[in-house]
Amino acid sequence: MTQDEMKQAVAQEALNYVVEGTIIGVGTGSTANFFIDALATIKDKIKGTVASSEATAQRLKSHGIKVFDLNEVTKISVYIDGADESDEGLNLIKGGGGALTREKIVAAVANEFICIADASKLVAVMGAFPLPVEVIPMSANYVTREITKRIGGTVTLRDFTTDNGNLILDVSDLKITHPKALETELNSIIGVVTNGLFANSPADVLLLGTPNGVRRVTA
Repeated sequence: MTQDEMKQAVAQEALNYVVEGTIIGVGTGSTANFFIDALATIKDKIKGTVASSEATAQRLKSHGIKVFDLNEVTKISVYIDGADESDEGLNLIKGGGGALTREKIVAAVANEFICIADASKLVAVMGAFPLPVEVIPMSANYVTREITKRIGGTVTLRDFTTDNGNLILDVSDLKITHPKALETELNSIIGVVTNGLFANSPADVLLLGTPNGVRRVTA
Protein backbone atom coordinates (compact mmCIF):
# COMPACT_ATOMS: atom_id res chain seq x y z
CA MET A 1 0.00 0.00 0.00
CA THR A 2 1.42 3.38 -1.01
CA GLN A 3 1.55 6.42 1.27
CA ASP A 4 -1.27 8.05 -0.70
CA GLU A 5 -3.38 4.90 -0.39
CA MET A 6 -2.87 4.95 3.37
CA LYS A 7 -3.89 8.61 3.44
CA GLN A 8 -7.00 7.81 1.42
CA ALA A 9 -7.91 4.97 3.77
CA VAL A 10 -7.58 7.11 6.87
CA ALA A 11 -9.50 9.97 5.24
CA GLN A 12 -12.33 7.58 4.47
CA GLU A 13 -12.30 6.29 8.06
CA ALA A 14 -12.57 9.87 9.34
CA LEU A 15 -16.02 10.15 7.75
CA ASN A 16 -17.25 8.01 10.65
CA TYR A 17 -16.53 10.95 12.97
CA VAL A 18 -18.52 13.49 10.97
CA VAL A 19 -21.61 14.54 12.93
CA GLU A 20 -24.60 14.84 10.61
CA GLY A 21 -26.47 18.14 10.55
CA THR A 22 -23.59 20.12 12.06
CA ILE A 23 -20.75 22.40 10.99
CA ILE A 24 -17.36 20.69 10.99
CA GLY A 25 -13.83 22.07 10.87
CA VAL A 26 -11.49 20.99 8.10
CA GLY A 27 -7.72 21.23 8.14
CA THR A 28 -4.99 21.88 5.60
CA GLY A 29 -2.51 19.66 3.79
CA SER A 30 -2.29 16.56 1.65
CA THR A 31 -4.12 14.22 4.02
CA ALA A 32 -6.78 16.84 4.71
CA ASN A 33 -7.25 17.13 0.95
CA PHE A 34 -8.03 13.42 0.75
CA PHE A 35 -10.58 13.97 3.53
CA ILE A 36 -12.19 16.86 1.65
CA ASP A 37 -12.57 14.65 -1.41
CA ALA A 38 -14.19 11.94 0.74
CA LEU A 39 -16.38 14.50 2.50
CA ALA A 40 -17.82 15.52 -0.86
CA THR A 41 -19.58 12.15 -1.02
CA ILE A 42 -21.66 12.99 2.09
CA LYS A 43 -21.79 16.79 1.78
CA ASP A 44 -25.59 16.85 1.93
CA LYS A 45 -25.48 15.33 5.41
CA ILE A 46 -23.69 18.29 7.03
CA LYS A 47 -24.66 21.92 7.50
CA GLY A 48 -21.29 23.13 6.29
CA THR A 49 -17.65 23.61 7.20
CA VAL A 50 -15.11 26.04 8.61
CA ALA A 51 -11.79 25.97 6.76
CA SER A 52 -8.37 26.40 8.35
CA SER A 53 -6.88 28.06 5.27
CA GLU A 54 -7.78 29.80 2.05
CA ALA A 55 -6.55 26.77 0.09
CA THR A 56 -8.85 24.46 2.05
CA ALA A 57 -11.78 26.84 1.59
CA GLN A 58 -11.25 26.80 -2.17
CA ARG A 59 -11.06 23.01 -2.32
CA LEU A 60 -14.23 22.68 -0.24
CA LYS A 61 -16.07 25.16 -2.44
CA SER A 62 -14.91 23.38 -5.58
CA HIS A 63 -16.81 20.34 -4.31
CA GLY A 64 -19.91 22.41 -3.61
CA ILE A 65 -19.41 22.21 0.17
CA LYS A 66 -20.59 25.30 2.07
CA VAL A 67 -17.86 27.20 3.93
CA PHE A 68 -18.65 29.45 6.89
CA ASP A 69 -16.46 32.16 8.35
CA LEU A 70 -15.60 31.15 11.91
CA ASN A 71 -17.14 34.36 13.21
CA GLU A 72 -20.47 33.23 11.77
CA VAL A 73 -20.64 30.11 13.95
CA THR A 74 -20.59 29.35 17.65
CA LYS A 75 -20.18 25.58 17.54
CA ILE A 76 -18.08 23.13 15.53
CA SER A 77 -18.81 19.48 16.23
CA VAL A 78 -15.49 18.05 15.12
CA TYR A 79 -12.22 19.23 13.58
CA ILE A 80 -10.45 16.84 11.20
CA ASP A 81 -6.90 17.54 10.10
CA GLY A 82 -3.55 15.91 9.43
CA ALA A 83 -0.19 16.24 11.17
CA ASP A 84 3.48 16.39 10.28
CA GLU A 85 4.49 14.38 13.36
CA SER A 86 2.78 12.80 16.36
CA ASP A 87 3.93 10.94 19.43
CA GLU A 88 2.02 8.26 21.33
CA GLY A 89 0.63 10.95 23.67
CA LEU A 90 -1.20 12.50 20.69
CA ASN A 91 1.00 15.59 20.86
CA LEU A 92 1.45 16.91 17.33
CA ILE A 93 3.66 19.04 15.15
CA LYS A 94 1.61 20.84 12.53
CA GLY A 95 2.21 23.73 10.17
CA GLY A 96 4.15 22.22 7.31
CA GLY A 97 1.54 23.81 5.07
CA GLY A 98 1.76 27.11 6.90
CA ALA A 99 -1.76 27.15 8.38
CA LEU A 100 -0.85 26.43 12.00
CA THR A 101 -2.49 29.49 13.57
CA ARG A 102 -5.84 29.07 11.88
CA GLU A 103 -5.66 25.33 12.54
CA LYS A 104 -5.20 25.98 16.25
CA ILE A 105 -8.10 28.42 16.32
CA VAL A 106 -10.53 26.10 14.56
CA ALA A 107 -9.41 23.16 16.71
CA ALA A 108 -9.99 25.25 19.84
CA VAL A 109 -13.62 25.87 18.87
CA ALA A 110 -14.36 22.25 17.97
CA ASN A 111 -15.78 19.78 20.46
CA GLU A 112 -13.39 17.08 19.26
CA PHE A 113 -10.15 16.98 17.28
CA ILE A 114 -9.58 13.96 15.04
CA CYS A 115 -6.08 13.80 13.58
CA ILE A 116 -5.55 11.72 10.45
CA ALA A 117 -2.13 10.67 9.18
CA ASP A 118 -0.18 7.84 7.60
CA ALA A 119 1.85 5.62 9.91
CA SER A 120 5.15 7.33 9.10
CA LYS A 121 4.03 10.39 11.08
CA LEU A 122 4.03 8.51 14.42
CA VAL A 123 7.43 8.84 16.13
CA ALA A 124 8.90 8.08 19.54
CA VAL A 125 10.24 11.62 19.99
CA MET A 126 9.15 14.55 17.85
CA GLY A 127 11.57 17.01 16.29
CA ALA A 128 12.85 15.38 13.12
CA PHE A 129 10.24 17.46 11.30
CA PRO A 130 11.14 21.17 11.66
CA LEU A 131 8.85 22.95 14.14
CA PRO A 132 7.06 25.92 12.52
CA VAL A 133 6.74 29.17 14.45
CA GLU A 134 4.51 31.91 13.01
CA VAL A 135 5.82 35.40 13.74
CA ILE A 136 4.91 39.03 13.12
CA PRO A 137 7.21 40.07 10.23
CA MET A 138 9.08 42.82 12.10
CA SER A 139 9.95 40.39 14.90
CA ALA A 140 11.56 37.64 12.79
CA ASN A 141 15.20 38.40 13.63
CA TYR A 142 14.47 39.00 17.30
CA VAL A 143 12.47 35.79 17.64
CA THR A 144 15.23 33.88 15.85
CA ARG A 145 17.76 35.10 18.42
CA GLU A 146 15.43 34.28 21.33
CA ILE A 147 14.71 30.77 20.08
CA THR A 148 18.42 30.08 19.59
CA LYS A 149 19.20 31.39 23.08
CA ARG A 150 16.33 29.67 24.90
CA ILE A 151 15.94 26.28 23.23
CA GLY A 152 18.69 25.90 20.65
CA GLY A 153 18.08 24.20 17.34
CA THR A 154 18.62 25.66 13.90
CA VAL A 155 16.21 28.42 12.86
CA THR A 156 15.43 29.03 9.19
CA LEU A 157 13.14 31.67 7.72
CA ARG A 158 10.70 29.97 5.33
CA ASP A 159 10.09 31.66 1.97
CA PHE A 160 6.36 31.84 2.67
CA THR A 161 3.69 34.29 3.83
CA THR A 162 0.77 32.93 5.84
CA ASP A 163 -2.89 33.69 5.17
CA ASN A 164 -2.56 36.08 8.12
CA GLY A 165 0.24 38.06 6.43
CA ASN A 166 2.90 36.71 8.78
CA LEU A 167 6.18 34.81 8.39
CA ILE A 168 7.22 31.33 9.50
CA LEU A 169 10.44 30.30 11.19
CA ASP A 170 11.23 26.57 11.00
CA VAL A 171 13.21 25.18 13.92
CA SER A 172 15.13 21.99 13.16
CA ASP A 173 17.60 19.83 15.11
CA LEU A 174 15.27 19.44 18.08
CA LYS A 175 14.39 16.49 20.29
CA ILE A 176 11.04 17.44 21.81
CA THR A 177 10.81 15.49 25.06
CA HIS A 178 8.56 18.00 26.87
CA PRO A 179 6.18 19.28 24.17
CA LYS A 180 3.75 21.08 26.49
CA ALA A 181 6.50 23.08 28.15
CA LEU A 182 8.14 23.89 24.80
CA GLU A 183 4.85 25.05 23.30
CA THR A 184 4.32 27.41 26.25
CA GLU A 185 7.92 28.67 26.17
CA LEU A 186 7.82 29.52 22.47
CA ASN A 187 4.46 31.26 22.74
CA SER A 188 5.87 33.47 25.51
CA ILE A 189 8.35 35.11 23.12
CA ILE A 190 7.16 38.55 22.04
CA GLY A 191 6.42 38.55 18.32
CA VAL A 192 5.38 34.90 18.16
CA VAL A 193 1.78 34.43 17.03
CA THR A 194 1.84 30.72 17.83
CA ASN A 195 3.90 27.63 17.12
CA GLY A 196 3.14 24.29 15.50
CA LEU A 197 3.09 22.22 18.68
CA PHE A 198 -0.39 20.96 19.52
CA ALA A 199 0.46 19.65 22.99
CA ASN A 200 -1.44 21.72 25.55
CA SER A 201 -4.51 20.93 23.43
CA PRO A 202 -3.57 17.72 21.61
CA ALA A 203 -5.68 15.54 19.34
CA ASP A 204 -8.46 13.52 20.96
CA VAL A 205 -8.10 10.66 18.49
CA LEU A 206 -5.29 9.80 16.08
CA LEU A 207 -6.22 7.70 13.06
CA LEU A 208 -3.17 6.19 11.39
CA GLY A 209 -3.21 4.68 7.93
CA THR A 210 -1.05 1.54 7.91
CA PRO A 211 -0.40 -1.23 5.36
CA ASN A 212 -2.67 -3.41 7.53
CA GLY A 213 -5.54 -0.95 7.79
CA VAL A 214 -6.41 2.02 9.97
CA ARG A 215 -5.08 2.09 13.52
CA ARG A 216 -6.94 4.14 16.14
CA VAL A 217 -4.82 5.74 18.89
CA THR A 218 -6.35 7.46 21.93
CA ALA A 219 -4.76 9.00 25.01
